[in-house]
Amino acid sequence: MKYDVTQVAGMILLVVAGQGLVRALVDHDDLGLLGPLPGGFALAVTVYVAVTLVGALLAGWAHGRARALGRRG
Repeated sequence: MKYDVTQVAGMILLVVAGQGLVRALVDHDDLGLLGPLPGGFALAVTVYVAVTLVGALLAGWAHGRARALGRRG
């Protein structure tokens, strides 16, 4: 159960940060959730990339652990 929750949390991070990253790259003036963050476009894109990678790694790790326990096909 804990790997399921961890995988869902990783997927949520991946989706939200990935959407924010695409939004920032398409429209530099609309930084989404990180708009109020001081540092502007470069910092926002860096944070979005980092959170996207963390989400992907977290979801992948949780999926691998659940699979090792025989809970995934």
